[in-house]
Amino acid sequence: MAKSDKLFYKHEKRANRTTASEREVKRFEDLAGQWWDTEGPFAPLHRINPVRLTFIRDHLCAHFGCDVTQKKPFKNLSIIDIGCGGGLICEPLSRLGAQVMGIDAGEQNIKSSSIHATQSGLDITYEKLLPEDAAARGLLFDAVVNLEVIEHVADPEGFISACETLVKPGGVMVCATLNRTLKSLAFAKIGAEYVLRWLPRGTHDWRLFLKPSEFCALLRGQNFTIADMKGLTYNILFDEWILSDDLNVNYMLFAKKANTA
Repeated sequence: MAKSDKLFYKHEKRANRTTASEREVKRFEDLAGQWWDTEGPFAPLHRINPVRLTFIRDHLCAHFGCDVTQKKPFKNLSIIDIGCGGGLICEPLSRLGAQVMGIDAGEQNIKSSSIHATQSGLDITYEKLLPEDAAARGLLFDAVVNLEVIEHVADPEGFISACETLVKPGGVMVCATLNRTLKSLAFAKIGAEYVLRWLPRGTHDWRLFLKPSEFCALLRGQNFTIADMKGLTYNILFDEWILSDDLNVNYMLFAKKANTA
């Protein structure tokens, strides 16, 4: 699909901060060939994806008036996935009808995601790009998605500022990250990386996790209203992830941008 056919359009705001952490980019680039291995290092993302997508679908449909019962309720929406990795979120969003752009700081991640999208017959725009660089181009989207990204960036405030620049007036942002609590240290860091070995050791630095109050403050400082916040909880009895009110480990945020030019 040609760029002129996309729902992305331009405005004049600019961002100028560099938010990427070279160490974190390299960490995920080293695993770029394993994004779609459901039993590999990204297996936890495959398991948590259905509940993350439910959160995204339901909130976007409610906000934009889409029919959630339709096969492609997002057919008139433009969405950018920041820190898209191998495209694990981009592909289902595309299947729901959205015009999707995925950006990532890692070139190998973009290559991997592009190949998989082509093999899957999906029209997704992928590019090695930082959010501040996308903002400098004047790109705008109905929805910006950044899931488990902010805890890996060098400048969280600059990252959210760049993300805000990409959201159309009246648009939304969907975020996911991990809380900085003793419970998250025990479960998401020690448990996931060293005991259960769900994730490679060193995947997360617990000190960089954001408390909900900290994340909300960043969003409110960038013209967003927090519309909803839910925890993602692992049910060990049924081996599944569910949405809950427990924000102590994983949580998601749905934020609305003011409808002003």
